[in-house]
Amino acid sequence: MPAEWSEHEGCLMAWPTREDLWGSVLKDVKEEYANVASAIARFEPVTMVAPPGHGEDARHWCDPEVTVVEMPLDDSWFRDSAPLFVLDGDGNRAGVDFRFNAWGGKHHPFDSDDRASALLLEHLGVERIHSDMILEGGAITVDGEGTLITTEQCLLHPNRNPGMNRDEIETELKSRLGVEKVVWLPYGGLLDTETDGHVDGVCAFAGPGKVVVSLPDDPAHPDYARMRANRAVLESTTDAKGRPFEIIDVPQTAFVDMPGGDIEVSYLNYYVANGGVVVPVAGVAQDAEALAIISAAYPHHKVVGVRALAIAFGGGGVHCITQQIPASRTTA
Repeated sequence: MPAEWSEHEGCLMAWPTREDLWGSVLKDVKEEYANVASAIARFEPVTMVAPPGHGEDARHWCDPEVTVVEMPLDDSWFRDSAPLFVLDGDGNRAGVDFRFNAWGGKHHPFDSDDRASALLLEHLGVERIHSDMILEGGAITVDGEGTLITTEQCLLHPNRNPGMNRDEIETELKSRLGVEKVVWLPYGGLLDTETDGHVDGVCAFAGPGKVVVSLPDDPAHPDYARMRANRAVLESTTDAKGRPFEIIDVPQTAFVDMPGGDIEVSYLNYYVANGGVVVPVAGVAQDAEALAIISAAYPHHKVVGVRALAIAFGGGGVHCITQQIPASRTTA
């Protein structure tokens, strides 16, 4: 599986329509999804997949350069229900179709999302590799050089793969994604009850041997101790190549009051595009500091902040609603 900063052919997104999830913020979240698509389209092509009958609505909100196609969907979190793309030694591209059960059966129905990977791969004309393991893309981050980081909180949760132990999960990750070493962090976010602690809210590879981590500087933050435990794991191990990790801390956090309570916008939940990084922001003072740190972590990319309060209200961020299609490396 290539690193997220590798060259992309494009980006996949899914249009939000699930009224029982979004409720009063459905209009706001459509605007935010469209703004994310527009920001990414500055760097690479974007395909927005809408449920049948919702294509015109997506076209109304999105810029003309965003391609809209219709396909059966239940929800709009393509990081987790779209395929994970891999390349073989010759640069040929395939897509791994892991099973999807709506984060442990939290939402129903989810059968269309479970079939989405196969339909997308057929639409794209990409070879499909099936896996019986339940896995969401937000639960992992890879460096493209054999290392994968995940959280015990999510991948070992009994609502995902109760018939598989840790060693069996590692074996399947190595087999399907071509990784050699799995680094297990103990924690995702305490407040991340929707995904049971996906890694994309707490940690991301930014280069070979380089990891950006959430490290809240407020002792009252619910993840203050937990993220330091994660960091300690990274400090004490190496990547698949034997390199110690260069760790870049993001101490800023962003809590915003919304109807229904406070929500946290995770700066770590960003999307790396061809030459750009699209980061969720909250419209608070901490945004600028976090963007500056992420800019330093990706010195060859242009960092763009996109307001993502409604997306955070739904339980995610920019990374959660996107899935990169890596460019194949074959030559004609």
